[in-house]
Amino acid sequence: MDDLKLMARAAKQRLKNNFWEECRKNIDEGATLARVKGLNETKVKSSLKGRVKKEIHGEKQDEFYLKVKELLESEGEVSDAIGRLTDREYYETLSYEEKQRYTLRLSAQYLQALEKYKKEKDLL
Repeated sequence: MDDLKLMARAAKQRLKNNFWEECRKNIDEGATLARVKGLNETKVKSSLKGRVKKEIHGEKQDEFYLKVKELLESEGEVSDAIGRLTDREYYETLSYEEKQRYTLRLSAQYLQALEKYKKEKDLL
């Protein structure tokens, strides 16, 4: 019951702060900008709606993505990105096989974050 009250309180706060009007404004501006740039308006709207849903549900961008985003914005794509993103203390405690798995998993996460970053950048 407490969760329901908290959700209702949050919804009321969004209404008071013109949250939905700001969302509509952002979506319309994004669609207009996409039209000017020649991008797909539907994809832009869908992306913005997804962000709004995440914001409402309280989801935050993961820490790893934020590290990747910071790296890309400060230095661009670098050849040693995996090495820079590696947790050295943890890495040193691993066996050879575990190090290999860790590096492969980190590489896959980096590629996903890079793709997400490029999509965000294209839509903005």
